[in-house]
Amino acid sequence: MQEAMSNTSIKRNILLNPGPATTTDTVKLAQVVSDICPREKEFARMMKGMREDLVRIVHGDPAVYTAVLFCGSGTINIDICLNSLLPEGKKVLIINNGAYSARAAEICTYYNLPMIELRFPVDSLPDLESVEQTLRENPEIALVHTTHNETGTGILNPIREIGALAHRYGAVFTVDTTSTYAMRPIDIAQENIDFCMASAQKGLMAMTGLSFIVGNRALIEQSANYPKRSYYCNLYLQYHFFETTGEMHFTPPVQTIYAARQALDEYFAEGEQAKWQRHLSVFEAIHAGLERLGFQDIIQRELQAGLVVSVRYPDDANWDFERVHDYCYERGFTIYPGKVSTQDTFRLCALGAISAADIEAFFVVFEEALRKYEIQIPVSYGQE
Repeated sequence: MQEAMSNTSIKRNILLNPGPATTTDTVKLAQVVSDICPREKEFARMMKGMREDLVRIVHGDPAVYTAVLFCGSGTINIDICLNSLLPEGKKVLIINNGAYSARAAEICTYYNLPMIELRFPVDSLPDLESVEQTLRENPEIALVHTTHNETGTGILNPIREIGALAHRYGAVFTVDTTSTYAMRPIDIAQENIDFCMASAQKGLMAMTGLSFIVGNRALIEQSANYPKRSYYCNLYLQYHFFETTGEMHFTPPVQTIYAARQALDEYFAEGEQAKWQRHLSVFEAIHAGLERLGFQDIIQRELQAGLVVSVRYPDDANWDFERVHDYCYERGFTIYPGKVSTQDTFRLCALGAISAADIEAFFVVFEEALRKYEIQIPVSYGQE
């Protein structure tokens, strides 16, 4: 069956949204496998190897760190870490300068977790002095959480410095690395991360439905004594089941896991640095195309993570994001709305199995859309 399908042309779309990302045909076809019960030893062996490789990607010592797999999108990881890793009577500190850190605060609210939320503007970095002052004045903080690359804007947060502060004041540090893992090189120990997280459809360029947390094994085992706030989303319960049976506690997404296994193989074949340089070349091509057409992004270039560009709508009565989106989509390119409440933006992302040449082809189509709908080129902004 796989051989027959490999001879079938699969239409290639260039996804410039922040995930799911464009995949290779080999990853797509890896899902076409013989039916297997996920309780078979063969399947457990494959997941064991995947867990080891997921730790390897962030250069973790396998004696210290482990990976735990879950069914779900990337948000499930934030849920799991926050509800599982907070001791009784302690507080969470959320460092919030974007939509995905705000989501973490919302999760705390839903679980009624004691929380301090430090809010900063979405277009600037968190103030480290404020972070330290909060930790110093609130010794009951036991868990600090933030986002590495705020995908709504593309800003890169100073996680190494934040992690050092968390550890100085005795707190565990969890980081949402969903849109940097397997793209920007990460060394989990050097970055002072206790737990990082991602989902298969982002940096691994695989399929939706599989997420994973890479974290400190001893801290997971310690959390067995913490309050049980969720059954399905409990980190220790899933970890313990993997350690004792080699299996997920509940039914895994079998075909999605086969695709992720193939994606991991392709990650290591391309190489960490080569893959990151490819993403950077795509990012630079995005900036070059936007600058040529006069578009402005909302985040200072030196603060960007190199993966997401959040672009201001032009001040043009003919600009209509949906019409431009639909024109590009019909020609195989997907652009994505922004996630900034204070201004209208759209996003172009350097994720997935794409190249700078794909971006150049996109801008041909994008410029066609601007001309079709009589949007001024170069685009204008206010009284500039």
